[in-house]
Formats: sequence, structure tokens, C-alpha cells
Amino acid sequence: MAIAAVIIFLGAYALLVTEKVHRTKVALGGAALMLLLRITDGEHAFFSDHTGIEWNVIFLLLGMMMMVSIIRRTGAFEYVAIWAAKRTRGRPYPLMVMLCVLTAVASALLDNVTTVLLIAPVTFLVCQRLGLRPVPFLIAEVFASNIGGAATLVGDPPNIIIAARADLTFNDFLVHMAPIVVVLMVVFSLLCRWLFRAEFTYDAERAESVMRLNEREAITDPRLLVKSLAVLTLVVLAFVLHPVLHYEPSVVALLGAGLLLLITDVDTTEALADVEWPTLAFFAGLFIMVGGLVETDVISKVSEATADATDGRLGLASMVLLGGSAVLSAIVDNIPYVATMSPIVSDLAAGHGSAGHVLWWALALGADLGGNATAVGASANVVALGLADREGHHIGFWEFTKYGLVVTAVTVTLCVPYLWLRYL
Repeated sequence: MAIAAVIIFLGAYALLVTEKVHRTKVALGGAALMLLLRITDGEHAFFSDHTGIEWNVIFLLLGMMMMVSIIRRTGAFEYVAIWAAKRTRGRPYPLMVMLCVLTAVASALLDNVTTVLLIAPVTFLVCQRLGLRPVPFLIAEVFASNIGGAATLVGDPPNIIIAARADLTFNDFLVHMAPIVVVLMVVFSLLCRWLFRAEFTYDAERAESVMRLNEREAITDPRLLVKSLAVLTLVVLAFVLHPVLHYEPSVVALLGAGLLLLITDVDTTEALADVEWPTLAFFAGLFIMVGGLVETDVISKVSEATADATDGRLGLASMVLLGGSAVLSAIVDNIPYVATMSPIVSDLAAGHGSAGHVLWWALALGADLGGNATAVGASANVVALGLADREGHHIGFWEFTKYGLVVTAVTVTLCVPYLWLRYL
């Protein structure tokens, strides 16, 4: 069964890379084969916490997509787009840096998927105003969201798994992860100047026309905006207070969407029509395929082999864990990978006493940053591709990945001296 699971996953991945078949068809087809061959079954695919669909991710996306649909009707995204363009005087590179910094900060407080859902509409609008191609801006923002999300416990789902297993707090992540994330964001901002240099075409005439706009005039429904911001603020607070409230982000998002629909006149059918259903279906299929790899112990064997290769040496274990996590998280979703790897890391860390905590930070950095490497490496990547498709701006697997590999290589490499000098 393990061989069959690997063949199905690699076949599906090959189709995703070539883009000859739509990614949603590929994911659902691969999931169907996993179920048909009994590599996994309905109980494990739909009800298991470890090998099934991550319903928390699905419903988090659903709730936030509905909220974004409602907020879009207020003109708030147009307001922020004009504001950002005016602050940077319409110059593409400073604009990209501003949007990326905003994205990284927001991803540290929210989760990276929610942040992408909120920043993407602004990106499309500001690029349209300035005559810029939105694709490089959206790709850069995804990278920033995955980097920024690594800074806190709530910023990236793998961090929550690690915190639960290692008994780490919100402040632990701030102290140990935030410093290197700040360094990575500075380096990444400089790297963008080189990566996307061909896209920074300045149109003085368009920039001047934007400078003459009054962003306040973009707000079309002030009452709806006030209600939307009030609910969004409550949702953000609930996300940040997750360690205290213990409400899952998916529950918070659904409650927020439901409350917003209840207190406004927005039609439910219209809000649901803006949901990226193909993206949600893609996630469901991908989770089932990865669940098949977990079910047949493929991922656990790879994880154990990685641990065994270190031979009990803490420094080597940290570096192998950092690099191995980055590579594996680029190929499979980092949530089931971290869930599978965390018991192994727990045993390794226990054998080294208090010094073993470095292994948790190596796992977190590798899993979070490795998600930038490919178009399917992290949830935020997939969401961004779906949103771009909806707006008529297709982002190919290799168009994303050619930038992602560079960003991942640079950021993960910078983590090596950080972990070594601070902990080893």
C-alpha cells in the first residue's frame, strides 16, 4: 500500500508541475484513487485528526472568504489601495516593500491564509490603478506571509502543533522566533529588488493621477464598513487570544461570518458566491492524498530516517531537521508533516535536556519557511493562486516556484548561523 500511495502522490505532483490538468481535478482524482484502492477510507479521510481533511483549515477559509466578500462591498480595499499608492508615490518597489511588511505583521497576528485573503484584493486594485502586473506583488506577499507567520504561535498552523507538543507559550515564540523573522524580512525586502526587477515599471502619468485621488471617496457604504470593521476586530482579537480563549481559528472565522451576515443586509447567496470553492476542493483532495502517505507510514519512515541520521548529535540534528523540514514541507503540506514529526522531535529533545529546545525551533523554521519553496508548499500559496485565477491572472507552478526556491534557500540558510550561534 505504501508503494501505491507514493506512486499516486508522485503522479499527482507531476501533473501539478506540468499544469496539463487543473490542480483541483488532480487533487480530487488523487484522493479518489487513495479511497478506491483502500489506501485510506472514509473514516480516516473525513474524521481522523492525523490522516484526514484538516477541516479547521477548510472552515477557516470559508468563514474568512465570506467576510472578505462582505468587506469588499464597502470600498475599504479601494481605500487602502489608494492610500498605499499615495504613500509610495506610485513607485513599484517601495509599494511592494510596504505591502510585504504589512502582510508580514498581519500574518504574525492572524494566520497567513487570512492575511492573504485580506491583502490580495488591495493588491489587485492598486496594481490596476498604477498599470502594474499584480502577479509578482501577490507572490512576494505570500512569501512575506509565510515568513511573518513564523514569528508567533498563531501565525502558522504548524506552530500551534509544536506549541502543544513542546508546552511552549505565545511569548516563547516571540522571544525565540521573532528576532530571526525580523532579519529575514529585511533581507527578503532587499531580495525583492533583484527577484522582481523586471516588473518595476514606473508610470509617472498613472502615479500622478492616483496622487490626485481622495481615498475617502472610495468608501461606498460607511455603515457597512463600521459593522465590518467591528466584527473583523473581534475576530482578530479572538485569533490573538487563542491561547486564552481556546477557540479554534475556524470556529472564530465562522462565528465572525455568521455575525456579519446577521447584522447586515448582505444576501447570503451573494456572499457564498464569492467563496473560492475550487480552492477548498483542492485542499480537501490534497489532505486526503497526504493522509494516505501518513496512513501507510511513508512520512513517519522518512522522519525517523532523518532523526536516525543525526546519531544523537544535537548540532547535526538541528541542521538536518532544519533542512529536512524545509525540503519535505515544500513537497507535502507542512501541517501533517509537523504532526508526524513532533513526537520524534519530542523524544530527541528530551534526550538533550533543556538544550534540546533548539530542535523545536529548527522544526518550526524549516516547516514554516520551506512552505515558500513551491506553489503547493503552504496553504497561503494555494489560496493566492486561486484568487489570482479568479481575477484572470494565472500564476503557474513554475512561475511561483522559481522565485520560491530562491527565497527558501536564502531564508533557511540565514537560520543556520542564528540557530548555531544562539543555541549551539
